[in-house]
Amino acid sequence: MMSKHKIDRKSPSLNRRQANRQHSPISLWNAPSLESIQKITKVFSPYWLACIPLAAVIFVVWNSSAVAQDTPLKAEDVQGMLNMIWVLIASILVIFMNAGFAMLETGFCRQKNAVNVLAKNLIVFALSTISFWATGFSLMFANINNGFIGAGGWFLSSNDPATYNGAGALPVPVFFLFQVAFAGTAATIVSGAVAERIKFVDFLIFSLLLVGISYPITGHWVWGGGWLSTLGFKDFAGSTVVHAVGGCAALVGAAVLGPREGKYRDGRINAIPGHNMSIATLGCLILWIGWFGFNPGSELIANTNVPYIAVTTNLAGAAGGIAATITSWTKDGKPDLSMVINGILAGLVAITAGCAYVSFVSAAIIGLIAGVLVVYAVSFFDNLRIDDPVGATSVHLVNGIWGTLAVGLFAADVGTGYDVKGLFFGGGVTQLINQIIGLLACCAFTLVFCVVVWIVLKAVFGLRVSLEEEINGLDIGEHGMEAYSGFVKESDIFGGSRGTSVSGVDLTSRSEI
Repeated sequence: MMSKHKIDRKSPSLNRRQANRQHSPISLWNAPSLESIQKITKVFSPYWLACIPLAAVIFVVWNSSAVAQDTPLKAEDVQGMLNMIWVLIASILVIFMNAGFAMLETGFCRQKNAVNVLAKNLIVFALSTISFWATGFSLMFANINNGFIGAGGWFLSSNDPATYNGAGALPVPVFFLFQVAFAGTAATIVSGAVAERIKFVDFLIFSLLLVGISYPITGHWVWGGGWLSTLGFKDFAGSTVVHAVGGCAALVGAAVLGPREGKYRDGRINAIPGHNMSIATLGCLILWIGWFGFNPGSELIANTNVPYIAVTTNLAGAAGGIAATITSWTKDGKPDLSMVINGILAGLVAITAGCAYVSFVSAAIIGLIAGVLVVYAVSFFDNLRIDDPVGATSVHLVNGIWGTLAVGLFAADVGTGYDVKGLFFGGGVTQLINQIIGLLACCAFTLVFCVVVWIVLKAVFGLRVSLEEEINGLDIGEHGMEAYSGFVKESDIFGGSRGTSVSGVDLTSRSEI
């Protein structure tokens, strides 16, 4: 009699599986129904297998999103998202202007001070962010129905846009980011005018005070619902609020500091050329691009005014560059690249106040006049013995003033929805008078504040580096490093090697000519 489990010699593999099942413990994995899965696991690695549940999750989420999109969004919700995204992009463009300022100022200064200039331009935005976050934003925009100064909502403690004038329907963080970019610009303007001789610590302290106290107060008057906005003063994107205020601070700083050694000697004005016009030109181009966030972004919403403002901005900058080129060529016999650069920036500064209020033709005229003004302004300040290495006062103060006044002359009904008319377009002198009052108020307050701060800093910290540090360069004296280590370096004011005195310059005393 044969065994119940006889072995079939014709199917040895099958018999082995049957025998194994009899002598091994029963397992779910060994179940016949899972043989297909076992084959899959042998073909695919565990990493591929892990993708199966992941793909399932993605499918579920994607399908849920598609279902959600079947519910139409309200028009105001779409507009709100567009506004938020556009202002966020504009904020990034304005913040990126710090790179332009750094390149421009470094190129206009001597190589022995390159690290110092770069360090100031980098740290100033960090300082401005903290200072404006702590006090400046609230002083400028907090809604307490006070025509002089704001208060409350410190440290961005409120997420309600109604807490801050001007935020409108924008989320408070987006509105803050845009405004802090402007505040940082005002402080950066000062950096170039006091370059190559100011102590690093004095500049840091001044920047904190300017952005944390002075700039927000005058800004509140114009943009925070203050008395100048009630009066009818118009400054769309900051010819006065940012540029003239920053220019006033720069002017006082340069005057209190005194000129660089060797700049004015024997009754002559000695040119001290910058060391790298390539990066200065790059800085100008970066600033030009950044201005398309500066001016159109100040609309604070995404609408048809944005491209219009971009065009007026571009026309004025281009016209300013052309006018400065022709003017310097005629005046000095050569087309000076530094004047081309400053002419473009002067045109951009001048159109900033009226970019939403003037026609394309008027924008070009404003830029042309700015380009001429900046060339003669540089000579004017030199004749006053106010040493400004990068022309910050000529670009920002002079043309901030001109751009603000231009609103009272050229503003017209250009289809942007703003009811502003200047003298040349049937508005009479009312707007021009308002512009003059606003300029005088903002500049007077800033000048007084800055005189006090600069004089106190000079008394406490000395304000200016030693003559030996100035001759050898602030990179070594203030930072202990060089921007171009390993390269031959001009370190004195007329091209000698570092550590040597200059003919006619006494290292123990400073000329105050």
